[in-house]
Amino acid sequence: MPMERPRILLGGDEAWLEPAHVDGDDWRVTADRASCTTADFPACLTVEEVADFAARMLSHLRAPSGRRFSAAVTPGRNNPLTLRAEPVDDGYTFFVRLTPNGDDDACHLQMEIDPVHVAELRDVFDGLRVSSGV
Repeated sequence: MPMERPRILLGGDEAWLEPAHVDGDDWRVTADRASCTTADFPACLTVEEVADFAARMLSHLRAPSGRRFSAAVTPGRNNPLTLRAEPVDDGYTFFVRLTPNGDDDACHLQMEIDPVHVAELRDVFDGLRVSSGV
């Protein structure tokens, strides 16, 4: 049985973000905020970078501290996606920063994703880590 391509979908009807593996080091990052503001762009990421990102997110979600945290998909080089998490009740609201051209100094889209329960977030990022096969 073939492994599902690595991808995540964060958010809901009002605002969502989906990084999805296409092939090799090719990924597609898509985001939408109330059908008013959208982003859809290619990103060059290794599966290892994405698996490491998922592991870093999980490290914050396994034993939630109730504190805010932030994680970039590719720390140390041009980065297409950064998530900043703010605790809200039993979950986190995400502030998404997208830089489609990998230019960390020029943010092309920022948006907020409504709170997502911690258990759901753990499932989402664990699924990304497992599907990465790393």
